Amino acid sequence: MLKATLRSFLAHKGRLLLSALAVALSVAFVAGSLIFSDTVSGTFDRLFASTAADVSVTPRQDLRSPLPTGPVQTLPAALARRVAEVPGVASAHVDASVENVVVVDRHNRPVGPATGAPTVARNWEETGRRPVELTSGHTPRGDGEAVLDADTAAHQRVRIGDALTVQAQPGTFRVRVVGIATFTTTNPGSALVYLDTPTAQRLLLGSAARATGISVDAARGVSDAQLKRRVAAAVGTGAYDVRTAAEHAKSAAASLGSFLQIIKYVMLGFAGIAVLVGVFLIVNTFSMLIAQRTRELGLLRALGADRRQVRRSVLTEAVLLGLVASTLGLAAGIGLAAGLIRLMGLFGMNLDATEMAIGWTTPVAAYVVGGGVTFVAAYLPARRAAAVSPMAALTDTEVAGVGRPLTVRAVVGAAVGAVGAAALGTCTAVSRTAVAASLLGVGVGLTLIATVVAGPLLVRPLIRVLGGAFPALFGSVGRMSQRNALRNPRRTGATAAALMVGLALVAGMSVAGASLTRSIDRQIDRTLGADYIVQNRTFVPFPQEVTDTVRHTPGAGVVVRQRLAPIALRLPDGTRVETVVSGYDRQLDSVAHIRYAAGDTAAALADGHLAMDAGFARKHGVRPGTVLPAEFQGGRRAGLTVAALTDQDQAEGFGVQGGLYLGLGTFVREVPGAADAALYVNAAPGTSTARLRSALEKTLVPYPNVQVRDQADYKRLVHDQIAVLLYLVYALLGLAIVIAVLGVVNTLALSVVERTREIGLLRAIGLARRQLRRMVRLESVVIAVFGAVLGLALGLVWGVCAQRVLALQGITALAIPWGTIVAVMVGSAVVGVVAAVLPASRASRMNVLAAIAHE
Repeated sequence: MLKATLRSFLAHKGRLLLSALAVALSVAFVAGSLIFSDTVSGTFDRLFASTAADVSVTPRQDLRSPLPTGPVQTLPAALARRVAEVPGVASAHVDASVENVVVVDRHNRPVGPATGAPTVARNWEETGRRPVELTSGHTPRGDGEAVLDADTAAHQRVRIGDALTVQAQPGTFRVRVVGIATFTTTNPGSALVYLDTPTAQRLLLGSAARATGISVDAARGVSDAQLKRRVAAAVGTGAYDVRTAAEHAKSAAASLGSFLQIIKYVMLGFAGIAVLVGVFLIVNTFSMLIAQRTRELGLLRALGADRRQVRRSVLTEAVLLGLVASTLGLAAGIGLAAGLIRLMGLFGMNLDATEMAIGWTTPVAAYVVGGGVTFVAAYLPARRAAAVSPMAALTDTEVAGVGRPLTVRAVVGAAVGAVGAAALGTCTAVSRTAVAASLLGVGVGLTLIATVVAGPLLVRPLIRVLGGAFPALFGSVGRMSQRNALRNPRRTGATAAALMVGLALVAGMSVAGASLTRSIDRQIDRTLGADYIVQNRTFVPFPQEVTDTVRHTPGAGVVVRQRLAPIALRLPDGTRVETVVSGYDRQLDSVAHIRYAAGDTAAALADGHLAMDAGFARKHGVRPGTVLPAEFQGGRRAGLTVAALTDQDQAEGFGVQGGLYLGLGTFVREVPGAADAALYVNAAPGTSTARLRSALEKTLVPYPNVQVRDQADYKRLVHDQIAVLLYLVYALLGLAIVIAVLGVVNTLALSVVERTREIGLLRAIGLARRQLRRMVRLESVVIAVFGAVLGLALGLVWGVCAQRVLALQGITALAIPWGTIVAVMVGSAVVGVVAAVLPASRASRMNVLAAIAHE
């Protein structure tokens, strides 16, 4: 039986290759994501381990913010002398390092990464724990001298002797490059500018008495854990975090982990789509192969093979397919990881491909995914094969499943669909976001399953409509293509399902993205009253001189400052919420249109007062006059009185939880040292907005990272950020289409083999090769369009329900991107034409006499 199985597998290797490619794609993304993330993690672990001091002392970070908010946290530099006197300390030196600087060259061009990685300015210390070593020039010695990392210098064509301007939060200063330092480990993509220690403290932190941390080296024979206990006892742990090298490396890796997780989950998302779509392809392929081998299986049964042996034979073929596909996918995954490593190099992260990490979990995961997918997908066809009667060997080949009633599918599909529809309907009615999101997920999953199960029931009515014009346009060829698609509803439904999944995802996400875009546009139109917004390109705060420059720009009228800082509130319902609070000048009403459910702007910006979103307040039992305990960075605490509730149709603060803001007087007292994050500027009376923009752009030329945006620019910025998500969805669509094309090609190729004798008879009675190719193409087009109709209909329902859930977060506008819908429908027809090229060509090349004699 094993020999027969192997012979059968090799006999159909060409037909199984397309199925193997679908599985290999999913395995490649799984393996590639694991290899890439392991390689990056290992590389950075080595970087952190080699550069971390034995013990480090840093300001305590009680609040975490997703935004570059608040002032740089510092500690007294004199603390280093106290630490140096601790027994077991070999040396202790201060660190002065910031990531909120902008560096420009003599041509006023930014010097630093354009990929979102920070530009880091810090002090140069003669230790063996730097990530770089000086390779040319000399170390910085006093004011006006700096060392630049070699990667940035090469990329920006900066040489020793060139002048740079550094825009730090305390102010702007100029330096001359006196040395170039080369990374000894991985370059994480950042630009590094080194100053001598006193200069770094004074110009980066605003005072030579401040530092961002203290690095401590242990004396010989003293462990890191022992030294940590002694240092912690000396400095106290109330205001400081004291970590060993291992703890520091773990913390740094954790902050990097969010970046790695995003990449990992994106790639695993691609793998999941490939697996899901590949299942349909494999089920269809094995079902058709079994249908075409009815006589062969019947003969095996007649010769004594029992049902278990036949089922085992088919599953063995599936396992062989899985092994081959997993091996191909693992190899492709290694190539994909190498490609990602090279791509990261283009963005400035110079990973070493020779240090690619392939742990034992990667091949295990690859073979589990590949083998598991094919085994599960082939199980139902294997059971069907085991049910073939020995009498089938005495009859002509029959197509399994044709003519069987679809009653069971109708009942199961209706039941699952009803539950899924109920979940989707309920998610639009509940008021709690977490519950609504859970119901949406359940509804999406169940309606997808119901559509796949009940898809064959929709084949006949929909294809009669979709292909209704074929007979009139293409005559008998069109009629035959339509009937071929109707011949086996199960097969047509399974083939179309592969395309349906991807298109449903794209339609749903497109509706959600378009709704988000329109809602933000409405919110900007409704609330933003300023003529221009001045912001840093990287959204980090800018120095005071930028604000002064804007204020003294000819034609500038009202200028309202915005500052941001992390905050934690203890709410009446007992919850502690960490979010971001904004501080504004008292002229806020001049640059913003704010609707209030209680209070007004004057009350909100008064000393010790706070404004909050009304929906957030209701959720947590906050009323006007409620005094909330607030925590700020650095351990500062205050009681803030809720004096105003905003009603902006933006539950949860429209992106920033709570929608909190207060007056700059209160902000400066609680968050001293913070810089302006944005300026809202109106033109002075008698000055046109165009003239003001020209003047602002002219005066801000020395600050190339500072942007002047009007409402249209601000909308475009938001649109571009949303587009990143949609591009990811379109990439998933592309992957789904590739696999769907493989599925349609496989189905048509096997269908051509199945209808060999029929095709020969059609050719014998006068059907031309061109007409035969057209018949196959039309059949492919109608199947692809059928899948597109199901996918788009399902995706539109998902998208509308998703928008209703997002409405709880302020996304109140529903928008359906009809242009995308039409483009997808046209693209589906093109997919059908492309998928039919090879099967149609093969059918047209058949020898007529050999085809007629085929059994």
